[in-house]
Amino acid sequence: MKVSEIIKERRSVRKFKTEPVDKDDLEEILEAARWAPSAGNAQPVEFVLIEDEDKKKELVKASLGQSFIQQAPVVIVVCANVPRTREKYGERGSEMYVYHDSAAAAQNIHLMAKSLGYATCWIGAFDDSAVKEVINAPEEIDPHVIIPVGKPKENPEPPERRSLDEIIHENEF
Repeated sequence: MKVSEIIKERRSVRKFKTEPVDKDDLEEILEAARWAPSAGNAQPVEFVLIEDEDKKKELVKASLGQSFIQQAPVVIVVCANVPRTREKYGERGSEMYVYHDSAAAAQNIHLMAKSLGYATCWIGAFDDSAVKEVINAPEEIDPHVIIPVGKPKENPEPPERRSLDEIIHENEF
């Protein structure tokens, strides 16, 4: 499947089958995330894999009750080791670049998972401090994205997208 097809066919899925994620596939997904670009190659992104049912329940609470998280066989919490970027870029690095880096890694997770037949959902609505507690993160680690991964139980229709004419501006707005 071409990358352009994967991009267009990826959906936010909230219903997962119970079958486990193959360990080799999970490694390939994480390897794709590891190769995402990062500001100054600081590589601040780290991942917490959650398969434990009790941990997933805690994560549901920390994620404002998004219960579908618990259905997924694996949940990836994409985090940033903030000092790695702050050392090089100061405040701008810790307030902006780490989010860019986490987003790039998360996108790679979504695309690689889709290419391997898995579904994902981007979750950004959560209580940061509660998630940190669930994953026992040290002070310098900030969670940025939660991604449940599993075989899809549903295949949502594609949402409407704005046309290129609506979103492209030449040289200025």
